[in-house]
Amino acid sequence: QVQLVESGGGLVQAGGSLRLSCATSGSLFKINAMGWHRQAPGKQRELVATITSGGRTNYEDFVKGRFTISRDNAKNTVYLQMNSLKPEDTAVYYCNADVLKFYFSDSVRYWGQGTQVTVSS
Repeated sequence: QVQLVESGGGLVQAGGSLRLSCATSGSLFKINAMGWHRQAPGKQRELVATITSGGRTNYEDFVKGRFTISRDNAKNTVYLQMNSLKPEDTAVYYCNADVLKFYFSDSVRYWGQGTQVTVSS
């Protein structure tokens, strides 16, 4: 069973920083892309950033220049460094991993349980 466990959320003032972590555990062959999404109250879940197994990154415009996604393939862990936080960044942040459980298997997306990030003005 593949599991993703997030940590690092919390309450921070506007302009502050937080670092989220998401560790993947369980039996698997390989993790392809990993990423972070977020969902604010009353809104749909939206993509924040992604990173391939080779380290290529992609960011949504609303976090470019403020957030940095990275990963440690040896630890099957993805990170999200969030700087210059704004009140509109308040949301539950979810990590995801696209996992191949076996060499010939299809990629399956797994999700973390979510971690709350609250930015006060």
